[in-house]
Amino acid sequence: MKQAFAAGPTADEFATCAPVVARTARELGALGWTPATSGNFSMRVGATPYAAITISGCDKRHASVDDIMLVDGNGQAVSGTSRPSAETALHLQIYRRFPITDMVLHTHSQVQSVASRLYAERGLVRLQGWELQKALDGHTTHDGVVDIPVFPNTQHMPELVACVDAWLDSGKPLCAYLIAGHGLYTWGRDVDEARRHLEALEFLLGCEMDLRRLQTS
Repeated sequence: MKQAFAAGPTADEFATCAPVVARTARELGALGWTPATSGNFSMRVGATPYAAITISGCDKRHASVDDIMLVDGNGQAVSGTSRPSAETALHLQIYRRFPITDMVLHTHSQVQSVASRLYAERGLVRLQGWELQKALDGHTTHDGVVDIPVFPNTQHMPELVACVDAWLDSGKPLCAYLIAGHGLYTWGRDVDEARRHLEALEFLLGCEMDLRRLQTS
């Protein structure tokens, strides 16, 4: 994967990131969290707004470095001839808004997808009282409150970008979000933190739905 890039990160920087993204895609795909060709994953490349991201339409269970491409801060392809994920703008937004972020994960597990519909009208999932909230960066007690917003789904990415910006611009903290009828976005300072956030939120969303079902049965 030695390529000469006109500007931005070096080919070696991209070659370091691409296998990490591919491996993460395979591992999360094996959990059943990326059915069909859903989901997308990216990693910041160097100290730049560039990102190594999964190409559009790839089966994440079998992702290889050939399924990862480099995009610039505007979402334009720098390497490869494939199309980047349709949701590239959402990844780049996270890197802009959270400069310490190095990895963004977007999955479509059944738990996440159902929760996104169940709480769409309310507009958020409020997590409180769960010990595993402490797995989320910045949260040190189960007594705290973690709000996971649920944004309306749309195929027009600028609308989703605007929803996320509006939430952040209002001063509300954000460690993840759901898209209604869609899935979950979360991120971290490295692959391990991003994976920890994703696994914790998968568990917590499942607990919230079980609790709601038991309380209404």
